[in-house]
Amino acid sequence: MSSSNHDDPMKDNQTKRSAEAKTVRKIVAIVLAVVITVIAVVGITGYVYISSALEPVDPDDTTKEKVEIPIGSSVSQIASILEEQNVIKDSRVFRFYVKFKNESGFQAGEYSFTQAMTLEDLIEALKTGKVVKDPLLTVTIPEGKTVEQIADIYSKKTSIKKEEFMKQVNDPEYIESLIDKHPSILTEAILDPEIRTPLEGYLFAATYDFYEEDPSVKAIVEKMINKTEKVLEPYIANMKERELTVHEGVTMASLVENEAKTKEDRQKIAEVFYNRLEEGMPLQTDPTVLYALGEHKDRVLYEDLEVESPYNTYHVKDLPIGPISNFAENAVEATVNPLDSNNLYFLASSDGTIYYSETLEEHNKKKNKYIN
Repeated sequence: MSSSNHDDPMKDNQTKRSAEAKTVRKIVAIVLAVVITVIAVVGITGYVYISSALEPVDPDDTTKEKVEIPIGSSVSQIASILEEQNVIKDSRVFRFYVKFKNESGFQAGEYSFTQAMTLEDLIEALKTGKVVKDPLLTVTIPEGKTVEQIADIYSKKTSIKKEEFMKQVNDPEYIESLIDKHPSILTEAILDPEIRTPLEGYLFAATYDFYEEDPSVKAIVEKMINKTEKVLEPYIANMKERELTVHEGVTMASLVENEAKTKEDRQKIAEVFYNRLEEGMPLQTDPTVLYALGEHKDRVLYEDLEVESPYNTYHVKDLPIGPISNFAENAVEATVNPLDSNNLYFLASSDGTIYYSETLEEHNKKKNKYIN
């Protein structure tokens, strides 16, 4: 009898064991991969959460809130009070941070804290018993201002030259870094070579407090972009519902800002713009002509309407390529929540009253009555 008959069962067993070993190795590899992935995800999530918790609750909110720290309060109790008052994001992170920094000697008392304060600011105040430092510089940026006008305002309030400000906000590398940092509101659309100034419309109109005498252009821009992001955030979903990108929504808000002052008129004008876009009609709004010309004029002439520019809404049958100024929040509200109508025209009389029309014939009659 041949020995091959005895070898077959042995070979079968070896093959079977080899297959089992391979299966076990695969299972172990999968389990290890899952474990490593979970650890990585937990680690990254934890890092992101802690990094966020170390930042101020709202870098732009300098509203002072009274916070009372009772006598004999422990670090844990102080952390809980600060979290309840919404001065810090997470009491546990605050406790660990205080322990890591080996800080102590916090004083009881009544403080005035703001959501813009960093953990270092809060710790320093609690150690010295100091309430909160007053801003060293306050700058108010009105609505309807261009980046160039904003640069001019800062040049008069700080040592920053207007040219220096404009050079920074037009630097492509710097703009790219801002897009990476604020992807919810800044997109590649602002890098279009036909855009006059990438950040036009994105430096929000507000009053800004600075705690250094001479902030850098980057510090100023970052504060203003943060404010814009905070204001726009509640409206982004509504923009998408109207099939607008954030850039288009900001552009529309800038047009509405420059055409009317009251909330109701802004809502009515926004609807006129939407109706015209739906009909394939040019928006024909004079502020875009002035922006295209790059100059302020009390009256737009017929010859001005001929300027070839992606901003001139007599020249393009769509929204202009980008915003023409900054705006107030109610201009954004009007953009996402216009007042329903069939109006396609509007005009403003010398006293500022705005008249609306559904037809060109009706519009011309009102023009003869209130303008001519």
